[in-house]
Amino acid sequence: MITLDKELNSLAYHGRGIIIGLSPDGKKALTGYFIMGRSENSRNRVFVEDGEGIRTQAFDPSKMVDPHLIIYAPVRVLGNKTIVTNGDQTDTIFELMDKQMTFEQSLRGREFEDDVPNYTPRISGIIHVENGGINYAMSILKSADGDPASTRRYTFAYSTPVKGAGSFIHTYAGDETEVNGVRRLPSFVGEPKDVIIPDTDIDGFTELLWSNLNSDNKVSLFTRYIDLETGKYESRIVNKNK
Repeated sequence: MITLDKELNSLAYHGRGIIIGLSPDGKKALTGYFIMGRSENSRNRVFVEDGEGIRTQAFDPSKMVDPHLIIYAPVRVLGNKTIVTNGDQTDTIFELMDKQMTFEQSLRGREFEDDVPNYTPRISGIIHVENGGINYAMSILKSADGDPASTRRYTFAYSTPVKGAGSFIHTYAGDETEVNGVRRLPSFVGEPKDVIIPDTDIDGFTELLWSNLNSDNKVSLFTRYIDLETGKYESRIVNKNK
């Protein structure tokens, strides 16, 4: 188990990241989703509320170049399920789970992003609140070490989450490396990381995440605490662009 401040400071560029966990008192499910950017187009974004979820939006529409991988709804709510992803697969999961498919089944028709040469992984999470408890799952769809001819699909399910613990998955594993003459960002490897969920309220959690993300590359952050007894939630949005 690692602390979030240490983990977030371990890389200058995680890309996009999802954290899901259970508060130390076991009364609240929580999630955090952040986006980072290196290009002007990627950094030209903000999170805005959209119904029970959020969507990305251009901060300066005149500077938007290519919206197809950066404008989407990262968070949507389907009944007692909260969906969090780094792309338009949020809509795929929402629509197919509404037709009684499972989380894993709903992603079988999707693959990694088409941004050559990185082929950024699609990371997704879902929180299911029921009868005063939660279970959650995470997924990553990625190329075979940069080979776009092959897709690797991994799903991780957590049926009895530990109090004060969570899981953290992000898109990139480190800085650019050169493989076969091509420089690319290496994809996340292995299981979601086990992280300690601090004993704090949503504002403390939000501040912990935002203050420990790389100041040059961070763009936006969303957090949510869900009360397991009532299903009611509170959320926070932090945008670098104001």
